[in-house]
Amino acid sequence: MAISAFDLFKIGIGPSSSHTVGPMRAANAFVADIRKEGIAELIHSLRVELYGSLGATGKGHGSDVAILLGLEGENPQTVDTDQVAARVEHIRAPRSLKLGGKRPVRFVEKDHLVFYRRRTLPYHPNGMRFSAMDTSGNVLMARAYYSVGGGFVVNEQAASDDNPITDDATPVRFPFTTAVELLEHCDREAMPVSRIMLENELAWRDHSDVHDGLLAIWQVMQRCVERGCQREGIMPGWLMVRRRAAALYQQLLGSPEAALKDPLTVMDWVNLYALAVNEENASGGRVVTAPTNGAAGIIPAVLHCYQRFVPGASDEGVVRFLLTAAAVGVLFKENASISGAEVGCQGEVGSACSMATAGLAEVLGGTPQQVENAAEIRIEHNLGLTCDPVGGLVQVPCIERNAMASVK
Repeated sequence: MAISAFDLFKIGIGPSSSHTVGPMRAANAFVADIRKEGIAELIHSLRVELYGSLGATGKGHGSDVAILLGLEGENPQTVDTDQVAARVEHIRAPRSLKLGGKRPVRFVEKDHLVFYRRRTLPYHPNGMRFSAMDTSGNVLMARAYYSVGGGFVVNEQAASDDNPITDDATPVRFPFTTAVELLEHCDREAMPVSRIMLENELAWRDHSDVHDGLLAIWQVMQRCVERGCQREGIMPGWLMVRRRAAALYQQLLGSPEAALKDPLTVMDWVNLYALAVNEENASGGRVVTAPTNGAAGIIPAVLHCYQRFVPGASDEGVVRFLLTAAAVGVLFKENASISGAEVGCQGEVGSACSMATAGLAEVLGGTPQQVENAAEIRIEHNLGLTCDPVGGLVQVPCIERNAMASVK
């Protein structure tokens, strides 16, 4: 296994891990390749072409914005989400951009950023081609990248491999690619799923870094819920969809504490947490891929439910939850896909629902077999979901699907 929990849970920006985070990371990779080749001083202009699903729905997902920011050196984890709009206008105005934040190169968006709605590149629906030209228009360097879901990006060479995601050859203590192998490790070592995943994480970082890193991921999820519960208004895009989380939050605050004895009231809070995250995501806010942006509300919603309503909930429980969820996420990533463009929403909301259920089962005391069974049931109930966002926006039906899956 070469997939870490920190590959699945990445801090980024909305609205899409494959169409926003991925293109920004691809642009970062292209800039890094330019520096590696030492040709930055020879470049006069750039051209970017988006294919397949990126070409068809990239505008609605902010792919254009992500690429502009990425070419200027911004990355999804640290970009100031409150300044994105102003920053992009500043880039667009002079009809040029600063490559890697340093050297100005010509970039006229209507000419140099092309969306091919009905053309695809080999290997994956989310293909991109970046080209750097000299003053005569000669191509100095061209690279193709693929955004394969969850913010993962691979180059053309890696994409041509049978399994491009697992090119990290780091040896782990308990390798697994199937649930059978995972459960065999658990039975033989008398360890829960979370401990098996933790032992594998130690191949990349020490115990304290794993612990602190996962809690940092959890803090970003919490801040996302907090922002989503406070912000009102209309989300970006022509659908004019109004945010609902803030109003629901005030409504629930007005309910007597005794109402929480009713499980249905608890489910209202779960709905709220999911809506808050996905409204933030749809508005380009800071979110965590879990395992994607389109499904980013499910794991935080269930984790918030655990933290608030489960007696004895703790930070250690949060870490175990995320490790268990990540182990299930590895199975989806290794054997299927978490890309909506590739396998539909079953690969995003379905995977996230299964991951969250596994995490909750573990922290509630479930055995590894019960954890696996819970994960299996939840992916079954999401099989067949298509990726059909209205107008290419991660709003309808995406936001409601996150709320429904969180309650499941």
